[in-house]
Amino acid sequence: MKSAELRYFTGSEMLTLEEEFQMQQRWHQDQDKCTFIILEKTVFTTSGNEIEAMIGDTNLFFNESDQPNTAEVEIMIANVTYRRKKRGWEAMILMLLYGISVLNVTKYIAKIKFDNEKSIKMFEKLGFHKIERSQVFQEYTFEKIVNRDWIDWLYSDTNMDVITYEEYDKERERE
Repeated sequence: MKSAELRYFTGSEMLTLEEEFQMQQRWHQDQDKCTFIILEKTVFTTSGNEIEAMIGDTNLFFNESDQPNTAEVEIMIANVTYRRKKRGWEAMILMLLYGISVLNVTKYIAKIKFDNEKSIKMFEKLGFHKIERSQVFQEYTFEKIVNRDWIDWLYSDTNMDVITYEEYDKERERE
């Protein structure tokens, strides 16, 4: 990630592409992380190139061993061209629904820098509430307890269904 602004907002370090792939491989094997790479559909369908189509990612971190159903969530749209176009919003909702339906998440946490107004607004719009302020890290902690009304609202906003690979394969076999 070359952008100093993105590294600041995400608390990330500068990595080479090779280091980025190695990190993704480790994350793939870790049981306490879940990552979705966000691809721009029009770029991918035109080029067929996943690397070229990558615009960001969204993650879940299961950091609390005493709260296995609590996940910290984060989102990053690295490609400036696709910011403010609902790509992050859509990806976040899909990740939240995946966490609920597949990983049994019952509470989400989001940590956002004080000056990241766009993320703060997005998470507030998603129903998260500010529960903590860390002067040391210059960030707020937001929380959302999962409930049926919120799940219904998430589904109504996406008009999409979250299914596992196994369910997808079964559907394809029936066709």
